Amino acid sequence: MNAKTINVRVPEALYIQIEELAKATARTKSFLAIDALTNYVQRESWQIRDIHEGIKEADESEFATDQQVNAVFRKYGA
Repeated sequence: MNAKTINVRVPEALYIQIEELAKATARTKSFLAIDALTNYVQRESWQIRDIHEGIKEADESEFATDQQVNAVFRKYGA
């Protein structure tokens, strides 16, 4: 695995929490940072996929029908 290095500045309170967690779990601060970033990116990536899929559908003129739009509005009370 090729690894790249980045430097990240965090608020002091967060830094202290990371140090405490690293000591308590016998993990390095780097491990905790990579784990946290990996989890965040995996959790949030669905948005990018959905945006790309929506753009693709729009480019192919695949739009929701009035009936589908109204069903969504009814479902969410709009």
